[in-house]
Amino acid sequence: MIPVQLILKNFLSYRDATLDFRGLHTACICGSNGAGKSSLLEAITWAIWGESRATAEDDVIHSGAKEVRVDFTFQINEHKYRVIRTRVRGASSVLELQIETPSGFRALTGKGVRATQDLILEHIKLDYDTFINSAYLRQGRADEFMLKRPSERKEILAELLKLNQYDDLEERAKESSRQFKARAEELERSLESIKIQLQQREVTQAQRAELEAELNQLQQVQAFENIQLQSLQVVQHQRQNWEQQLSFVRQQYQNLTQDGDRLQQEYAAAKSQLADLETILNQETEIKNGYAQYQSLQSQEEAFAAKFEEYTRATGLRQQKQQQLTKQIHEIERQLQQVQGQLAALQQQEQEIQQTLSKSGEVEAGLAQLAAARRRVHQLDELQMQVSPLLQQRQNLQSQLHRVEANLKARLEQLQTTENQLQRSSRRQPQLQQAVMEVGIQIEQMEKDRVYLQRVQEKGHERRHFIERLQAQQREYERFLGELDQKLQMLRNPDAICPLCERPLDEHHWNRVVDKTKTEYQDTEGQLWVFREQMAVSDREIQLLRQEYREISQKLAAYDTLREQRGQLAAQLESTTDAEQQLQQLAAEKQYLERSLQVGDYAPVQQAELRQLEEYLQQLNYNEQDHALARSEVERWRWAEIKQGQIKDANKRLAMLSARKPELQAQIAQLQTKIQQEQTDSECARQIAALEHHIAEIGYSSDQHNNIRMAVRQNQVWQLRYQQLLSAEQQYPQLQTRLQELESSIADRLTERQKLATQIDSIVQQLAQTANPTEQIQVLEEQLQTRRRQLDEQIAKLGRLEQLAHQLETLQTQYEQQQQQLQACKREYRVYQELAQAFGKNGIQALMIENVLPQLEAETNQLLSRLSANQLHVQFITQKSGRSGKSTKKNAKLIDTLDILIADARGTRAYETYSGGEAFRINFAIRLALAKLLAQRAGAALQLLIVDEGFGTQDAEGCDRLIAAINAIASDFACILTVTHMPHLKEAFQARIEVNKTQQGSQLHLLI
Repeated sequence: MIPVQLILKNFLSYRDATLDFRGLHTACICGSNGAGKSSLLEAITWAIWGESRATAEDDVIHSGAKEVRVDFTFQINEHKYRVIRTRVRGASSVLELQIETPSGFRALTGKGVRATQDLILEHIKLDYDTFINSAYLRQGRADEFMLKRPSERKEILAELLKLNQYDDLEERAKESSRQFKARAEELERSLESIKIQLQQREVTQAQRAELEAELNQLQQVQAFENIQLQSLQVVQHQRQNWEQQLSFVRQQYQNLTQDGDRLQQEYAAAKSQLADLETILNQETEIKNGYAQYQSLQSQEEAFAAKFEEYTRATGLRQQKQQQLTKQIHEIERQLQQVQGQLAALQQQEQEIQQTLSKSGEVEAGLAQLAAARRRVHQLDELQMQVSPLLQQRQNLQSQLHRVEANLKARLEQLQTTENQLQRSSRRQPQLQQAVMEVGIQIEQMEKDRVYLQRVQEKGHERRHFIERLQAQQREYERFLGELDQKLQMLRNPDAICPLCERPLDEHHWNRVVDKTKTEYQDTEGQLWVFREQMAVSDREIQLLRQEYREISQKLAAYDTLREQRGQLAAQLESTTDAEQQLQQLAAEKQYLERSLQVGDYAPVQQAELRQLEEYLQQLNYNEQDHALARSEVERWRWAEIKQGQIKDANKRLAMLSARKPELQAQIAQLQTKIQQEQTDSECARQIAALEHHIAEIGYSSDQHNNIRMAVRQNQVWQLRYQQLLSAEQQYPQLQTRLQELESSIADRLTERQKLATQIDSIVQQLAQTANPTEQIQVLEEQLQTRRRQLDEQIAKLGRLEQLAHQLETLQTQYEQQQQQLQACKREYRVYQELAQAFGKNGIQALMIENVLPQLEAETNQLLSRLSANQLHVQFITQKSGRSGKSTKKNAKLIDTLDILIADARGTRAYETYSGGEAFRINFAIRLALAKLLAQRAGAALQLLIVDEGFGTQDAEGCDRLIAAINAIASDFACILTVTHMPHLKEAFQARIEVNKTQQGSQLHLLI
């Protein structure tokens, strides 16, 4: 993917910005921290994959804007594409994909965002995770792979290759294996239990036959006894009817007797009540006189009750007024206490102010000392303003001198390293020439084998195409042979018809058709045998060609390695040709640098300026310690200034207090007078006196009221007796009529009772003439109940046996099914065990890593040879022998690891022993090789490289190494973008993209 153009609208910190990548090969994205450098890279990832650092989708929209849009144009395989992603705040995103044609861009957008996203991934062949691990070299990740332990390196490599999906598959396979194992164990236990139960089948069948015979015999006996019981129950039913009739008549007789008794009692009660009413009516005069006296006393009590109500109201009102007066007096007394408290506080303040004013002489002496100290500090402040810029300038000059010295030392170290490398290269020139010649002979022979291998492959393709044609013809002839066989089957029928015209055949035509069909059948079979023979011959030829192809391929397996080795040897040989001339130039430059460092004559302008500054600073004679002592003297005498302010405030407060004191005394006198007036002349006092006079006028006496109440209660009985008199006058004639009715009812009841007694005697005679079968019925019912219990027990036992037989039949079927399930579970258990091993770390994952590492090693060494002038070589080791202290060669075993061996001209050494520059080149080569490998596995070419390795964390030498590494691999990429905020690195790149943040958002400036 090669970027062409990026257009931003309201994306993060950008309002409107356009970046054209055409003509950019290596470019630097520079600007201060927070200016928006990383936002450019996030705009690319958001446009293509919809991914950014924002937590919410609407967070990518510029603050205050309603929508965001990013247009990203890029080129892949000579085709130019444009991706447009937009989003409105609070709504869903819109994604478009376009391809450039001669007439302009044409839409490739799918139905929906997901479908369009799939089309984009199909064209660029990179997902988001692969992109950020391949084309995007993030800060602090260059040496991560090298600094990890061997086991952790494998984990990082597996994570980059996305092998963690096999961990999920392994865990799922293990879980399925455990489930099938548990199921198999459960089935084995179940089968053992079922097998024990199935042994009861024969015993159950014998018990079932015996129970059926006993059940038939019991049912016959029970039927005979049921017939006897039914005949006896008929007789008993007739007797029960007579008994019920006798009981009904007796009940009626009893009811009439009770009704007669009730009427006699009611007659006696009515007669007694009539006598009581006559007694009350004879006392009529006495009752009426007592009731009149009761009414008179009640009127007197009502008059006293009215007086009591008026007395209570006046007393309550007097009490309310008395409380109101007391409250008003208490309020005035509270105000009086407040004013008296203010007067006391005022007198206390006067005493405190007098104490403060007594210290005025001491304060004036302190103010004089403070003024003198401030004049001294002012003089030193003016001197400091002159000295501060000079001190800053001196520090800058010293820093410049130190930086120049460090650069000279670094250059001297680099020259020494280069000189050692050139000397080693010049000594290896004869060996390299011989090695190049030998490798060239091997490659020439392998190229001849490759040409022959291609011919073998072409011949194999030709044979396969020939077999495919034979197979097609064979299928056609087999179909035709089937049709002929069908015709012969039809012709065997006596009434056969012609297969072509469907007319009846006579004997002559039938013979002709049969002969012709048989002839065609034989010819077709013969042709099929020819085809099969040709296919067999072709198969043997293909087998021979495959064998020959495998043998030649094994010989050619080292072809790419030899070509790479020849390139490395040729590059090393070329680098040794001008080694002597470079050594002379390096020696002269090295001598000059050593002399400069020894004498110290570097940067003469800065050194002269530094000496002048030192002389001028000595003339000014500024001392920071004296300045600090003067400031502390000012602070020591500042109390006098504070005290002076307190004395001024005290004078003001004293004048205010003197004016306030007479006013408070006058208020106290006024409040005391007001309290006396409230007690005698206030409105509440006058109302209280009027209420007391009104209470005396009412003249209410509680003793008289209580006597009247007692008399009313004593005469209240006449009210009850008067009501009884009125009721007696009303009830007396009704009771006389009721007595006459009761006498007539009693006579009727006596006549009806005599008739019922005669009927009872008749029913008793009939019952005496009929026998009672109750005992016989009871005996038969007990026998039947016993038989029924026996039958129920036998039927229940038979049901249990039948249910048990049915269960055993079901168990037999279940036993056979579970045996099949057990075999299937064991088979699945073995399958998932093998899958778990295959998906594990030592299975497919280890195999994929083993297959990837040679490619990673070759790519790393190819890059490293260019970065180190063929001086460094890396080898990945995946296994090593591991032995205990007492083990021998027989029990030694291999241990999985991922060790990295680094070799140079002096042999193989540990990574930690290499210098900073060599270690950086190794780290950079491995990280870049990993990026290329990930892109190739995704099916894409790595044409864009983004480097964000943190220039700010590197010193000047580290930055130079990174820039040199980028320039060394620049030819492998169409576009390289680097990110930095260090201004002095801008000039090291071909082009610069400067990012500045303004009030209108981040702005871009492209400088080429």
